[in-house]
Order: sequence, then structure tokens, then C-alpha cells
Amino acid sequence: MDDLGVQEEAVLSLIRQNPFTGQQEIADQLGLARSTVAAHIVRLMEKGYILGRGYVLPQASRAVCIGGAVFDRKYRARQQVVLETSNPVDGMRSFGGVARNVAENLSLLGASVSFISLVGEDETGASILSHLRARGIDVSQVVMTPERSTAEYAAILDLNGDLVIGIADMGIFDLISPAMLDRVWPHLASASLVFADCNLPAETLSALIARRADARFRLAIDAVSTHKVMRLPSELKGVDLLFMNIDEANAVLNRQGSESLADAADAAIALRERGVAEAIVTMGARGMAVASATGTQTFAAISAKPVDMTGAGDAMIAGTLSGLLGGQDVFAAARHGALLGALTTENAASVHPDLSQRFLEANLHRLMPAERG
Repeated sequence: MDDLGVQEEAVLSLIRQNPFTGQQEIADQLGLARSTVAAHIVRLMEKGYILGRGYVLPQASRAVCIGGAVFDRKYRARQQVVLETSNPVDGMRSFGGVARNVAENLSLLGASVSFISLVGEDETGASILSHLRARGIDVSQVVMTPERSTAEYAAILDLNGDLVIGIADMGIFDLISPAMLDRVWPHLASASLVFADCNLPAETLSALIARRADARFRLAIDAVSTHKVMRLPSELKGVDLLFMNIDEANAVLNRQGSESLADAADAAIALRERGVAEAIVTMGARGMAVASATGTQTFAAISAKPVDMTGAGDAMIAGTLSGLLGGQDVFAAARHGALLGALTTENAASVHPDLSQRFLEANLHRLMPAERG
């Protein structure tokens, strides 16, 4: 607690002893004016040591996911897709969104998770929140707005489960403003890890990265798409971990690349030169590259029998973040993330229905040896 003054530490100590204590009672015990105690409590909230009214103390290890909550519609072709005509498909509906998927995966892996987003005042939004609550996820900071409907995404998949085309109505996320960050800041500041996706507007991502400098949490961000990755600021100092696929990395770095893991490693190193502390660049079936201050490693892809690729990248992120929360370094955490991503492709749901920490550990034998770069 090097960022606390002597009086702040004293106030926090009394709150820890009795979270229901009042400001006047604290003032009397410490010989301070009540206004002084009130000012210290505001600063403790800003620094994430307490969560607001009632002086709720944060859990020691907690993740917050902020970004997309989406209703997904997936249609898998029964035969080869033919454009400009009707195609027979099997339809599936589920809840999605990068940050939402990551939050659900993390919760199933045993993490304490909060989710922050916007949904519409509609049945779809209510269903998403009900599902997340049933998973044990804190959704107290999600706002239901009458201004836009809940986000929706529709995907057309070919016979192999690969994406043919996706369409998205994501306008609601434009309403996640820096002012909303101000409202939820004590909730963010009290976390040990914050994950954001690039469904957030550019100004909100920039504000989050800038405010990270005065916070205690680690900040991880996912690019989402080659279009949305351009919302990131050019200066990325303050981002502790950045997830991108090779196309997204090439887009944000304005570079041409080759189809090799060595090229992914070069891209990850280039992202670190932009200020990112650690970077993970994925190449689908080829594997991934991980760069940190201690070096760069590449990993071959884990063999799988894919049914549906949707949600695999989000699962990889969640597996990685779970490892980091458990004390692993980024290289070990990324390998576990890659395993979870591979396992997720082997079922039709965006979040594996059997997922648990025990399920992941039961499949650790499938991890491939690292290739050092």
C-alpha cells in the first residue's frame, strides 16, 4: 500500500475492522474532522481499496471484464455455400460478445468476475444478465438503456464451421463513454485484473489506458477485429497484455507479414515497441507468439477436431487470464489459453458446456512443447 498516506492507512484499517462504521465514528477515533475522513474515503474509492457505499472491501483476486455483450445467431451450412441464393442451414442461438464470453469462461474456471457493459431495455438484454448471474458473475455495473437495443451478431458458417460472413449490430457500445468509466471506476480500480475489448469507443479505450497509470490492476485488451483494433491509441504504454491475431497486428502496425510463426513473433515484438508490456499474436491453426520483457516464445497449435470455431479466441484469452490470476507467467498462461481455445472448437457452443478447472486440467496432456523464438 505504498500509494496510501498515513491517515488513509488509518482510515482503511478501521474500515477493515468494521465495514459498517460511520464517518463520524472514524473521525472521533482518529482525532480528525469528519470532512477530512470523507475526503480520505473518496481517495480510497478512487484507488480501489473500497467499493463505495457501505465500504465494501474488494476480494483479493478479482477480474473485471468490460466490453461487448451480444446475442449471437449462428447458421451452419448443410452443404457447400452458394452465394446469392437460399442455403439450407442448422441454426443456433446463444449469448456472445468478446468480453461477455471471457467473463463466462473465467467464472467457470473458478475466478471471481464482474462484468460491465450496456444492454437494451429488452428481453434479450434481460436474458443475458440472468444467464450471467446464474454463472455467478457480478453484473451490478451493467446498464440497461432505452436508447438502443441489445447488440446482435449473426454468423454464416460453412460445412467445416469456418466463418463465411458475419454481420453485427453493435451501435449500443458507442454509448460506453469515458463518463461511464468515471461512474464505475471504484469497481475497476479495486480489481486485480481488468480485461477490455475493442468494442469500446476509441475515446473510452484511451481514457482507460491513461487512467491505468494511477491504478493497481493489470490491464489486458483484445483487438476484436481488424476494423476495431484501429480504435487503440498509437501509444500503448499502460497496456499490460494485448491480444491480437496476425491480421489485426498487421493492421495496427501498418505492416505486411508472412504466414509464419516467426512473423507473428516479429509482430509481437513490434507491439512491445509501441509500449505494450506483453503481447500475444495468434495465427489460428499455425499457433501463437508471445513476447514479454523476458523474451519471445512461439507455440505450435494444439491439435483438435473442430466443430465450430466461434468463441475459440475468447476462450484462449480467458484461459490465459485465468493462468495469470493463478500466478503463472505469460508463457505458461498462454499455453493453457491455447488449450482452452482448442477444446472450445470441439463443441458447437461459444463457451464449452463442460468447462471447469478440473476439465482443463484433465486435458493438460494435450499441450505441445514450446518452440523458443
